[in-house]
Amino acid sequence: MRVLTGSDHPMHAHTVIAVYRPRPGQQAGLDALMKKHLENLRSWGMATDAPAVLLKSKHDGSYLEIFDWVSKEVVDAAHHDPRVLAMWDAFGKVCDYVTLKDLHEGAEMFASFERIEL
Repeated sequence: MRVLTGSDHPMHAHTVIAVYRPRPGQQAGLDALMKKHLENLRSWGMATDAPAVLLKSKHDGSYLEIFDWVSKEVVDAAHHDPRVLAMWDAFGKVCDYVTLKDLHEGAEMFASFERIEL
């Protein structure tokens, strides 16, 4: 095994796993936002073009989104960018941000999810 660098993976990219749990009755709203999330971050120069992985919990419809920010500094700057804050506010209306340990699958030895393509 090797760590991806160079042309395989941007050197300073910051890989994250974000988990979004839909609020009751809000799955469709979350689905709609997920379709634009990475597209927006990429168009603003904040996320890399590296392929992302999107998984969905079979238990509660939570999404796991694995993607690369351009850098840790960009992540920090995103917390002050009005476009990102507006997008995160929209997410906050339809989902809760949770951690991996909050997922039902987190207790499973080999967690299984549906792979999603938006």
